[in-house]
Amino acid sequence: MSSNRNTVIRSLHDVGAAAWFGGSLMGAVGLNGASQEVSDPTERTEVASAGWARWSPVAAVAIGAHLLGGAGLVLAHRGRIRNQSGVAANSAVKTVLTVAALGSTVYSGVLGAKLATAESAAAEGGTIPGYDTPDDVAQAQQQLRVLQWVTPVLTGALVILGAQQGEQQRPAERLRGIGRKAASRAAQRGRGAADLLPA
Repeated sequence: MSSNRNTVIRSLHDVGAAAWFGGSLMGAVGLNGASQEVSDPTERTEVASAGWARWSPVAAVAIGAHLLGGAGLVLAHRGRIRNQSGVAANSAVKTVLTVAALGSTVYSGVLGAKLATAESAAAEGGTIPGYDTPDDVAQAQQQLRVLQWVTPVLTGALVILGAQQGEQQRPAERLRGIGRKAASRAAQRGRGAADLLPA
């Protein structure tokens, strides 16, 4: 059983996911939370938007690294994905969660850009409208108030599934998974052969 190292692509995958998760969580807790402490209510949204604008290029690099590393790992481990029980399912779930996290990140960015270009308006915080916040700004803030937690949940799940994939690479897990996959294929062939027998 070979044990090829894929340190660079694994690092891109893992560090990218960690930065994506950590940045989105820190933004929700720290940046959006701290915007409520700004003394001038008309600057709260502006301060939060400025912070997210500074983070966006770093987030883009982290996401790109994660996607590049993920694609590299799929290519490097395509044999395991095909032959080891549980690996294909993990990869499929990760793909769906990655697409969902990309969607929530992009949509959050669109809403954030909308807030950044809006005229100064009083608000309780970066994602909390005030009683006199304009309707369009308030609507964007309310959506961001939910999305700020969606992205860390999705990216946190990606980190957990990445850890599970690491566990699946342990020699005992690889042997067990390949054995289960082989047994499943043999059972399917047996059922197919039984169907061909005359009644």
